[in-house]
Amino acid sequence: MSAEAMDPGSVLCGYRLEDQVGFYLRRAGQRHAAIFAGQMGGDLTPTQWAALVKLAELHSVSQNLLGRETAMDAATIKGVVDRLGRRGLVATAPDPDDGRRMLVSITPEGLAAVGRGVAPATAITAETLEPLDPGEQRNLLDLLRRIA
Repeated sequence: MSAEAMDPGSVLCGYRLEDQVGFYLRRAGQRHAAIFAGQMGGDLTPTQWAALVKLAELHSVSQNLLGRETAMDAATIKGVVDRLGRRGLVATAPDPDDGRRMLVSITPEGLAAVGRGVAPATAITAETLEPLDPGEQRNLLDLLRRIA
């Protein structure tokens, strides 16, 4: 049967995009990304910010662990580390205990960037969650943690 001859109702079987969690997660993510870009400017992307903040916390870790800690796959974290490295915000070196492993550490410039970014990042979260009252904000974060 051709696509033109199909009945949309029978193909969709009651499926509505607006009833799907992914639709709203994507829209919320788009809203958050726009707020992030507006507050943080073009200085850092959300993935770069996540890597820098995690490195500020952990100091020096393998690139693989940094990817796991920031929920990025190997290719993504490699690109993020490469870009941050070109800007002098992180440094990489072979692990002395395992030459196959790359260690990533935050530089003084990277720590300064984190210091400058904490206030905008806090404001980004507040603006993203602003349509919700404080209890709803806590509930949303708890629910997202459970499904993530």
